[in-house]
Amino acid sequence: MSSSDDLSAIRLTRDAHGRLVLHDAEGGLHVGVLPVRAFALSDPGGAISLVGSDGRERLWIASPAAVPAQARALLDEELARREFAPVIERLVDVSTFTTPSTWQVRTDRGDARLVLKGEEDIRRLDGGALLVTDSHGIGYRIPDPRALDRRSRRLLERFL
Repeated sequence: MSSSDDLSAIRLTRDAHGRLVLHDAEGGLHVGVLPVRAFALSDPGGAISLVGSDGRERLWIASPAAVPAQARALLDEELARREFAPVIERLVDVSTFTTPSTWQVRTDRGDARLVLKGEEDIRRLDGGALLVTDSHGIGYRIPDPRALDRRSRRLLERFL
């Protein structure tokens, strides 16, 4: 594992198979690294760990803004491919106010239908945000429940 305050010496590239390759400051080559956000929900723009295919950390990036532009573009591209957390903008309908319950929602990525298995599938996050996890394990975010329209808030309150 390495941690570097000076990230200007690192490079990220893709190999012929599309895997991310880290060229570290010591001249090491790490094929197939994956970027993992340290605090994906509470600080999505914060620290990132580059993890090798064996699960071990190869590089800790405390400040992603310090990464050179070309490497940052590859990091952002890889993170976007791996992360899928639609934002619920509106609750259209719920099948029942007990669980399991099927929700019809409008998200920033289109309309969706999700099934909540239990009330524990709705978690409170820092700052009042909510994370709703459906029966397939997909996490839907509600950044500010108070910003939802009145009907959506009323439907949601029945589950909180």
